[in-house]
Order: sequence, then C-alpha cells, then structure tokens
Amino acid sequence: MPAKSPLSGQRPAAGKLLCTVDAALTPASPVTDITELAALATAAVTAGDGHVLSTSHAVFPNGAVTLVLILAESHLAIHTWPEENLIAIDLFSCGSIDAGRVAAELVRLLRLEGAQTWWLARGQVAVTPQH
Repeated sequence: MPAKSPLSGQRPAAGKLLCTVDAALTPASPVTDITELAALATAAVTAGDGHVLSTSHAVFPNGAVTLVLILAESHLAIHTWPEENLIAIDLFSCGSIDAGRVAAELVRLLRLEGAQTWWLARGQVAVTPQH
C-alpha cells in the first residue's frame, strides 16, 4: 500500500508519480455541473504549472461523473460516486507539474472534506536485461 502523504504545495521527488486523493463530497461540492468541474480542474492544473491539452467526460444516470484531463505532463482523472458522497482523484504526472499543489487546489476548489492523499512512485521496476 502506498505511503500516506499530507497535501502540501511542495513537490515530491521528481519522476513519474501517481497522486491519489479520496475525499467526501459536500453539498457545496460543484461536481454535478460538468462545465464547472472541468473549469475548476483546469484551474487546479494551471496552479500546479501544468498544461491541459484536452478533456473528456461521462455523466452517468445516477449523477456520477468521470472527467479526464489529458495533460502535457500526463493525465488527471476525477470520478464521483454521489450515492456514497465519494470522489476519487488520480493524477499521474511526469515532468515539472506540482502534483501536490494540484491536489490541494482540487480539495479547496471542490470543497471536499476528509481528503486522504497517497503518493506512489511509478517506473521504479528493476528490469533485468534478457540475453
């Protein structure tokens, strides 16, 4: 299991990182308006010095949404489960984006509660050359 890390504006060690956030939605969480959600997610990415290249989304019959932002630095995915008041945010980053800042901004802008954040370094698998 990845180590739990507090949200901070500090950039974790450089490299390929997966930052995940699980949090509770609140009545004030603006996640049902996909246009507003995309704008706020884009603002969070911009605050972390990231660059959005494109977006895609799906809205499900129960009101759940999935929003994916393709970034120059990789991608951001947001998934909601309104029946559980749950939001899951996954930011895979490589390059100079400040993933901690993006996560913190999303928690603030989306008015989330009880946010738990985990960091996982990716690409650390040792590869044995085949002869």
